[in-house]
Amino acid sequence: MNDLLSGLIASKTRIKLLTKFFFNPETRSYLRELAKEFNLSTNAVREELNQLTKTQLLKSERNGRQVLYQANKQHPLFPELKSMVGKVMGIDRVIDGIVNRLGDLERAYLIDDYAQGKDSGIIDLLLVGNIDHYHLNDLTRKTERYIHRKIRSLVVSRAEYDALLPQLRNRPRVLIWEAGKG
Repeated sequence: MNDLLSGLIASKTRIKLLTKFFFNPETRSYLRELAKEFNLSTNAVREELNQLTKTQLLKSERNGRQVLYQANKQHPLFPELKSMVGKVMGIDRVIDGIVNRLGDLERAYLIDDYAQGKDSGIIDLLLVGNIDHYHLNDLTRKTERYIHRKIRSLVVSRAEYDALLPQLRNRPRVLIWEAGKG
């Protein structure tokens, strides 16, 4: 999947789980949906979930007959793991290479796969503000070469964003940058 985490962690399944849960810590999933998403047996995923729960990197909560898993934000290594996963996925480069250089930008969101912690190879960005599209395309091309992932951007004004909000509520979305806070 990636050199940094695979150099530290031998299990590809564990890497996928860490990526999913630590990139977007609000993500909550059941065993069967994780097995289906990763195209693995439930036993392989269960074994890794048990290890990550035992070390308290993940917390689990029983919901009827099913167990729901989520990143443990109280774990002392949480900030470091979240940062590592972001770096591995190239999000730090997207923020440094594109978002911080765009000028009149209000907010930047990751949407869809990456917002769910799925490293699909295509980073979908939703940018809210008044942006020079030529400059955005130039920065995007340079960043794509560096992170070895495709970047798709949707640029909208504040009014367009407000109009899109009802449809966006049903899609995974993570705020990655905000004016005055980036």
